[in-house]
Amino acid sequence: MPSDREARQHNQSSQPAAGTRSGRVDVRVVPKPWGHETIWASTDQYVGKILHIKAGHALSIQYHNTKDETVHLLSGEIIYRVQNGPGQGDLEDVRLRAGESFRITPHTVHQMEAVTDCDVLEASTAHLDDVVRLKDRYGREGTSQP
Repeated sequence: MPSDREARQHNQSSQPAAGTRSGRVDVRVVPKPWGHETIWASTDQYVGKILHIKAGHALSIQYHNTKDETVHLLSGEIIYRVQNGPGQGDLEDVRLRAGESFRITPHTVHQMEAVTDCDVLEASTAHLDDVVRLKDRYGREGTSQP
């Protein structure tokens, strides 16, 4: 059973930041060379996106220093390339189909490639610029540019 102090701390931390209110939010569509992403939630604690990836296109081979993300494939099929651990060599191919989910923790090298047109729901920590691109077919290596 939590103490009164612990209960107060929990209640305070779960409250919205001062000046924020419940209600409608602005939705942004960000064009990408592989399709686009729709950012439908963005707070100081979390971000929600839908990535529309065109068939045959791939995101960069990348990792995040802090960002923790989980994806859920809404439609289509992707190949998720993932390195099992630091210095583990080649990326392992994992096929995801509609209805399947996958988590990427910080420092995990990964890449998504669309087998078909697909929509990917992503929930993550609020570290939008935390992208270290190792290889990118669109010339964006080493940047966090869209």
